[in-house]
Formats: sequence, structure tokens, C-alpha cells
Amino acid sequence: MSLTAAIAQFAPGEDKAANVDTMIGLLTRAAELGAQLVVLPEFAVFTAPAMDDRFVDSAEPLDGPSVTRLARVSAELGVSVVVGLNEPAGDGRIHNTLVALQDGAIAAVYRKVHLYDAFGYKESDRVLAADPSTPQLLELNGFRIGMQTCYDLRFPETTRWLVDAGADVIALPAEWVPGPLKEYHWNTLLRARAIENTVYVVAADQIAPGGSGNSAILDPMGIPLAALGEAEGVGVAVLERDRLDTVRTINPALTLRRYRVEPDH
Repeated sequence: MSLTAAIAQFAPGEDKAANVDTMIGLLTRAAELGAQLVVLPEFAVFTAPAMDDRFVDSAEPLDGPSVTRLARVSAELGVSVVVGLNEPAGDGRIHNTLVALQDGAIAAVYRKVHLYDAFGYKESDRVLAADPSTPQLLELNGFRIGMQTCYDLRFPETTRWLVDAGADVIALPAEWVPGPLKEYHWNTLLRARAIENTVYVVAADQIAPGGSGNSAILDPMGIPLAALGEAEGVGVAVLERDRLDTVRTINPALTLRRYRVEPDH
């Protein structure tokens, strides 16, 4: 049993229609390479250089034109998609939201829990943090795919919560803001989350100016199966059920652990 997954990275801007056009091009390329699942970056539908009212003013509901168009095209291409967007939260702010699209419809939704109020940034000025809740998983080719976003990566309990819910693949869209040691942190934390949870990690970042690039697909031993640099592009890798089962037999950390993760509501 296998699943062909792709990472697609680019630099979204303030023109939502142009961003969707770029994503359709990347989805088409990934489909041509055999991808069945494509993970796109955080805030892929709209990104501005600063977290200000532009994010709120440009927000769309989940049944808005951008998601509707992506859902239609992904169905035509025969791929499932995880993509990030700014969704109205109803209180003058937005949710930093991920949607999983499958067969032309929304199959799962995740709203970011840990906001990026760090490294001189203040995401909470315009974004409402979601409360931790039972994860919605995307099921594809016998794999269960959980979602988390960017800064969530720095909180290991986030990934463990998904794994406890049954995820064996983590889809991780990001806008990992460039800065000193940021690429080092990104690559180290991606590998750690894969190894400690014995899961595949499929992480798609924005490229400059908003993100650091370095999107990657890692196996449950933390081995990179596909990796991108600083440029726009697509990377593809095959996720194997046998590899997942073998790693979890060799390293049964999930069954040997003596602590449990509980959400802080």
C-alpha cells in the first residue's frame, strides 16, 4: 500500500486570483508526476508583507471563490489537496485555516492553535487562535493524514495529538519567516516530529520573501524523501505503508511511552 505525495512551494502575494492560478499550475505539475496528495503553503490564497488589516479585508469563507476553484481543479486532476487560507473569524479577525480538498469537496478543516507571537511578530493582532479539538483526518489510500500549521511545529504535543487521533502522515503548510537560524530550526524540528512520532511529514513552506523555502517530505525515520531549496517548485515522494509498519516495529516509541497528551482548553 502506498501514497504518492507532493510538496509545492511558491511566494503568494496580495492578488488572490493570481495565487490560485499559480497553485493550479503547481497542482497540474504534481499530478503529471503522479501525485495523489499535494500540500501547499500556509496563507497560500493571500499573503501580505505585514500582518495587518489586509488579511482581514481579503478573507474568504470556506465556500468562497478561491477554495471553490481549487476544489474543482483538484477534482479534475484527481488529486487531494491541503492548502492554507485566511478565513473570517466573526470578531473582526481571521482564522489561519487549512482545508483538505478531496473529490471536489472539503474533507477536513484545521484552524491554527498556536499563533506566531514570537521573533518580533504578532499574529494574534489579526488572527483568532482556535481551541484544541478532536482532529479531522483526511483518509487517502489507507493513510490517515492530520494537519497542523507552521508555528505549531514548535509544540511537539500538537503532532502527538494528531498521532493519538490516528494520523500516520502529517501535512504541514507553513510561512516559516526567514531569519537567523530559522532554516536550521525548521529542518531540525521537521525531522524531530517525524522521528519521535514515527510518522511521515509532508511540509510545504512559502519561499522568499515571506518564507524560507526548504519544503520537505520525511519518512518515519526522519530521512528526507524529497526536498526543495529556495525556488518555486514541486517535490514528489512515495509513502509506503510497509515502511511505516517496519519503523514502528523497530522503534515502538508510541506504545512504550508512559505519558499522554491532553489539550489545554
